[in-house]
Amino acid sequence: MTKLLIALASAGLLTLGGCASTSNGTSGTQASAQTTPGISASAQTALKQAESDVGASKKDGNEWTTAAAALKNAQDAAKKGDSDAVLKNAKFASELAKLSVAQLKYPTTDVFK
Repeated sequence: MTKLLIALASAGLLTLGGCASTSNGTSGTQASAQTTPGISASAQTALKQAESDVGASKKDGNEWTTAAAALKNAQDAAKKGDSDAVLKNAKFASELAKLSVAQLKYPTTDVFK
């Protein structure tokens, strides 16, 4: 019974996560790719990598909110032209996204037996 409740709660969260979008209808990757001309090449590369990594974790249904927040901070810094902040936040977002994907491979615990 508890496994059923957990499965239903997880399905509900995944459904709600799919409803998120940006205000103008473009994806975050498209929006930031259009607004990053004032940052260094390494910051642009780190931002693209972070967007890819966070997108992969979102696709797997295991996106961490801290990774999404760090990516948003990196995108905001890119709009302001702050390469150092972009590098810091993009690397943090990538790291968290990779950890969230790796978490799916961890063995489950049978707490609810």
